[in-house]
Amino acid sequence: MVLMQLHRAIHEPGKRKKMCSLEKRGNVWILTLAGDDAQNRLNPTLIDYLASALSRLASNATPGSVLLTTAHGKFFSNGFDLAWARSASSPAAAYDRLQSLVASLRPIIAALLSLPMPTIAAVNGHASAAGFMLAISHDYVLMRGDRGVLYMPEVDIGLPLPDYFVAVMRSKIRSPAVLRDLGLGGAKMTAAEAVKVGIVESAHDSEESTVEAAMRLGEQLARKKWVGVVYAEIRKSLYPIACDALGLTQKAIVSKI
Repeated sequence: MVLMQLHRAIHEPGKRKKMCSLEKRGNVWILTLAGDDAQNRLNPTLIDYLASALSRLASNATPGSVLLTTAHGKFFSNGFDLAWARSASSPAAAYDRLQSLVASLRPIIAALLSLPMPTIAAVNGHASAAGFMLAISHDYVLMRGDRGVLYMPEVDIGLPLPDYFVAVMRSKIRSPAVLRDLGLGGAKMTAAEAVKVGIVESAHDSEESTVEAAMRLGEQLARKKWVGVVYAEIRKSLYPIACDALGLTQKAIVSKI
C-alpha cells in the first residue's frame, strides 16, 4: 500500500513527463532520476519531484530502510537547468530564475543530510555542479569507472559557488588540494581519481555493475536495522559546517539504555 501511494505521489497523472521513479526492493528504496532531457538537469519540476520523494521517504522510514539514488545513461545530473534560466525575458529575470534554483535545491540537500536512513548514490555518469552536490550529499558514493566525471564548472562559466555548496564540499572533501582543484581549477575527476581521494567509495566497470554494487551495499546496511532518527542525528553531528549552512539543528534523543 505504501509503495502504491508513493508511486501515485511521484508519477502524477496527466501530460507531465515522469521526472523520477521510486521503487522498493526489500528495505532498499531506489530513486531513479529521469529529467526532461538526457542530462537530468535540475529544473523546478525535477526538484519538486525530489522534494516529494524525500518527504515521503522520511515519513515512511522504518528500521533497516536505505535510499539508493541513481539515473540512466551518460549523466547522473549535469547540474542546474541553465538553459531554462537563460530563457527568461531579461538578464535580471534569468538571474532570478537561477537564484530560485539555488534556493530550491537547498532543502533537497538538507533533506538528504537529515534523512532517517543510510543513503547511497550510484553515479552512472557525469555529475556536474549541482549534480555533483546531489551525489556527495549521500553517505556513500559508488561510481561508474568507464564513463563520467565529477566536475564543478562554476569557475569556468563565471558563476559563484552558493554558500551551502561550499559547506557540503568542505564537509565531504577533506583535502585542501582537492578542494582547490575542484573549486578553483575546474578539475574533472574520474571515478578512479575520486576513489583515491576518498570522495567515491568504489569504481565499477559499467552502469549495471555500479547499481548492482550499490544494491549489495544497501542490502548490507539494511540488515543492520538501525533506528533511522538516531542514524540521522549522528550524521548531522559529523557534518556541523554543512548542517549550519543548511539550517539543520540536532534533536535531543532519549536513550533507551
